[in-house]
Amino acid sequence: MEQDIVSAYLDAIGRGAYDELADLYAEDAVIEIPFAPPGVPRTSRGREVFRARSKSSEALWRIEGVDQVTVHQTTDPGIAVVEFTLHRRLRESGRLVSSGYVVVLTIRDGLIQHGRDYADPVAGARALGRLHQLAGAAE
Repeated sequence: MEQDIVSAYLDAIGRGAYDELADLYAEDAVIEIPFAPPGVPRTSRGREVFRARSKSSEALWRIEGVDQVTVHQTTDPGIAVVEFTLHRRLRESGRLVSSGYVVVLTIRDGLIQHGRDYADPVAGARALGRLHQLAGAAE
């Protein structure tokens, strides 16, 4: 079952299918982004909060796909560590941006209960012309 959720997760994120992606999360799921850029909460709770946040990014970019996927098995069959590269095209400039991700998914009862997303904050800030904000946040 967990492998099915991971496959569905990668498929949905690779197509930018945010509603399908959100539906994979439990109603009270916790989502952590330890390296969140300025203005993005590091922790959020709830499927609908995740759905709204994910869909808000549609104004910035269009998802072009996912590749370089590696799924690491853990000693707990309900936890998956997934590495991938996400390709997005900025709507304003048309520029293609690729960045690496690592996500740790805790899956119980057929839904993602907890997600911890590690993204490359420099790649995102560079793509959006916000390196100065990221640097300021690091000081």
